[in-house]
Amino acid sequence: MPLLSRMLLGPLEVDIRAGAVDGLARLLADQRISGGGQVAVAVGPGLGEEIAARLGGTLATASVFRVDGGSVDEAVRLQDAVRASGRGFDALVGIGGGRTLDVAKYAATRLGLPMVSVATNLAHDGVCSPVSSLDTEVGKESFGVSMPIAAVVDLDYVGRAPVEMVRSGIGDVVSNLSAIADWELAGRERGERVDGLAVSFARLAAESVLHHRGHVDDPAFLVVLAEALVLSGIAMTAAGSSRPCSGGDHEILHAIDRLFPGRGQHGELAGLGALFAASLRDDGERAFAELDECLARHRLPRRPGDVGLSAEEFATAVRAAPATRPDRFTVLEHRALDDDAVDRAVKEFVERVS
Repeated sequence: MPLLSRMLLGPLEVDIRAGAVDGLARLLADQRISGGGQVAVAVGPGLGEEIAARLGGTLATASVFRVDGGSVDEAVRLQDAVRASGRGFDALVGIGGGRTLDVAKYAATRLGLPMVSVATNLAHDGVCSPVSSLDTEVGKESFGVSMPIAAVVDLDYVGRAPVEMVRSGIGDVVSNLSAIADWELAGRERGERVDGLAVSFARLAAESVLHHRGHVDDPAFLVVLAEALVLSGIAMTAAGSSRPCSGGDHEILHAIDRLFPGRGQHGELAGLGALFAASLRDDGERAFAELDECLARHRLPRRPGDVGLSAEEFATAVRAAPATRPDRFTVLEHRALDDDAVDRAVKEFVERVS
């Protein structure tokens, strides 16, 4: 009887520890990514440039390219600059925060180069995901890309990042639970195929953070959070889409990004959106309580006012949310609330959290 299985893409190596950056040259050589260090290095401002300078001795043959911002135009500019250099690079190494990594993933995919992700913060699950979230003329859009061939997270640098960045990563990971609930809802109501393996990865990532009693200044907790972000990326790869990590919660955050830009980090808005989505579910009492407790413990936004939004502005974003992903069925589409019902739901939500 034949044994059937699937081929699941994953990074060749994941290195999460203090001092991990110092092992980058060894990683490139040992994993046959680039034996001679012939790599393009895309660096963001701040720590990215510092790390690139630190690696100068071990990656003397690398070429460094500066990345400013997180737009599609910047990703195309990086792609053109790497191609115009005329060098035959083995890989593209992205060093920096989420925006820099998303730009590097997009450019590497267009160039046909493997990409190594070197994260200087844990703001969202783009560390090892097959998705780039980039600014466009109409707001932030998600683009399918090749997942990184390796991921490096140096806890020394993560610990120096603004604490809001780490908290943002927490919100992004725990919002997986809302995305999973939405996917399962679509399975029941629309017959959408739910990938159990992808769900398992996404749920494990979320619950490892949700129930961990550590805090952002605890190195052991940072390891768990980094692993959860990587696992979320693998969940999306298994699913072939962002479905296990993006539901109504992300529809709300994308609407906020478009209508009221600059009102919070990606993961902060994902956590807030997930909490509101839980308030709409008939069976979401326990999920709401656990998520609310987690967000409060880590001082993440739990009310619209925590990200500078009035209740009316948040309600406007909720009404616009389904249009951000018209192909996705979530609790927002299921409830199909009219304008008055959205206003009431937001009012009840704010009172419940308060």
